[in-house]
Amino acid sequence: MFGCIVAGRLVQTNLQQVDVNKYVFELPDAHNINHIVVFLLGTVPFEPGYAATVHLLWPNKSWQMLGALSNDKPSAIFRLKATITPEEAASMPGVNAELGISIEPIQAVEQQLQQMRQQPGGSNAVVVAQQQQRQQSPSAQVVLQFAERTLQSLFDYAMSFATQPDASMGAFGSGASVQVLPVKAFEDWYNSFLRKIQRGDI
Repeated sequence: MFGCIVAGRLVQTNLQQVDVNKYVFELPDAHNINHIVVFLLGTVPFEPGYAATVHLLWPNKSWQMLGALSNDKPSAIFRLKATITPEEAASMPGVNAELGISIEPIQAVEQQLQQMRQQPGGSNAVVVAQQQQRQQSPSAQVVLQFAERTLQSLFDYAMSFATQPDASMGAFGSGASVQVLPVKAFEDWYNSFLRKIQRGDI
């Protein structure tokens, strides 16, 4: 249902369901992660009236809300470096963090987003990322546009392999309409993308 990409790493689809409508990605060596892209793996993954909040959990810290996903916003880029201080990052070499996703009624998601935006600036990852985006140099904006186009390319390619789950897979999530994607589709896209970079086609 969800996937994530850390720059320089393979696509992660190893999602774990930890509760009803709650899912977690394990992020190895998390202190080295700057940005992460989170996206939906399906054309209509949420039932009408539902969306998802995205959170981050560092060791010995509480969950921090990063933002949200919905059928209207199926992907988002979050800056993880903004969720901890440089001193905290220096004390966390090699640690794992958790990326949590919670499917909730869209009204509850919107309320949490509003509360997040009202928090004092500086500690919130999305607020900081938005402030930095406004201050980005032209070259940084080009990089962001490239990342967005790359994500869209991956999404379009992967969705061409989407199929409905069969009975042998059992229940998935809360009964929301979902589609299944083969991991090989991500591997093939990744290898093709690398070849294009090596040839100078990108």
